[in-house]
Amino acid sequence: MEKPEGLTRRHLLASLSGLGVAAAWPAMATPEFDATLPFNLKGRFVQGGYCVGQGAPFAELWVDGSPRGRAADDGWFYVGFDRDSASSCRISVKDHGRTTSVMLAIAPTAYDIQRVDGLPQQTVTPTEPDVLERIKRDAERKNLAFTSRALEDGFRKPFQFPLSDFRVSGRFGNQRILNGTPGAPHYGFDMAAPAGTPIRAPQSGLVVLAEPDMFYEGGLVFIDHGQGLISMYLHQSEVVVRTGQRVYPGQVIGKVGATGRATGPHLCWRLKWGDRRMDPSLMVTT
Repeated sequence: MEKPEGLTRRHLLASLSGLGVAAAWPAMATPEFDATLPFNLKGRFVQGGYCVGQGAPFAELWVDGSPRGRAADDGWFYVGFDRDSASSCRISVKDHGRTTSVMLAIAPTAYDIQRVDGLPQQTVTPTEPDVLERIKRDAERKNLAFTSRALEDGFRKPFQFPLSDFRVSGRFGNQRILNGTPGAPHYGFDMAAPAGTPIRAPQSGLVVLAEPDMFYEGGLVFIDHGQGLISMYLHQSEVVVRTGQRVYPGQVIGKVGATGRATGPHLCWRLKWGDRRMDPSLMVTT
């Protein structure tokens, strides 16, 4: 897996404002960090990607005109680019009445169509009242977990794959046709592996959801890596962590299974920042 690209001239559009931000940039290579660039930005500037940067401690973060919380006590912040992100993203950091902004160009990503057959029909188009009530309860638990804002810094560190040996069985963002019925895009990165294979935390964080039997996801774990960045691990045969537990890179959090809406043993790995869905594999550097 290639490393994240550093921010270069081609990632910048015409709009730059604020103290200490130059209007023109010299030719340069693509380092992961460059102190001459605003916020020392690095990341993957594509749909489904991300960037991290550093501003003033506790500075306000605004993305595309909307408030997105504050930077950490050391100034670090995270921004995710949605699967369907627009072609540009404006990041502004506000501190003591001063605003520094940068407009990034976000490259498009090509998505495939994936057909999945052989699923129990009730997991594709559920109609039974008790099933619908269970789905509602599950959604409430997940939505509550998504509100977590743990004081963690795992978001600014390289991720590792949660499985040491796997086959990619589904790419992030694919349009899915389930049992012949067009469905929503697939927001996970699917990793096929034998049932029982250990699943390891890709980076440090706080477990904010640990459920052994969700309707769609089966065994499910959410990890909050800070700044509202939450990773998800679906279809586990066994969950070995608990809500409120802090985990560290490489720590086992569960085991691969085929629970929930799945046709075979695999890990569906997902990533979300607020309302934006990203490709978790882009967080991995080698």
